Amino acid sequence: MSRRSPVDRPQYTIRLVGWSDAQAQLAAVRRAVFIEEQGVPEALEWDGADAESVHALAQDATGAAIGTARLLPDGRLGRMAVLPPWRGRGVGGALLAALLAEAQRRGLSPVRLHAQVHAVPFYERFGFVREGEAFMEAGIPHVEMVRSL
Repeated sequence: MSRRSPVDRPQYTIRLVGWSDAQAQLAAVRRAVFIEEQGVPEALEWDGADAESVHALAQDATGAAIGTARLLPDGRLGRMAVLPPWRGRGVGGALLAALLAEAQRRGLSPVRLHAQVHAVPFYERFGFVREGEAFMEAGIPHVEMVRSL
């Protein structure tokens, strides 16, 4: 029997969940990133679409929530949020990959999202293409992006 060293252990895991299964964890990450850090009004953050969406939840080795994103039934991705200490460590890419795979499994193509302008290069690395001009959403500049699966 071989033992895994601490270096071999995954630093985080991604799983797909329903809102009712993980609401507290999903909401905690979104509250920290969108409401507290970015100043999104609470009434805009909780838009009523969470119950009908599938959510990707990133958790650290202790099970604490560190990131989230959601896929709506119409193929729209959104609400991607990663806690600051975990940014730049592949969590966002893993969340996105999990939801793209789920969208493909469900036959949802193309997939669309509203990207914060600063995040456009991130989404471009995953094959998303910018459509149209920037617009304001929740007081933050965004752009529509699309990707066929």
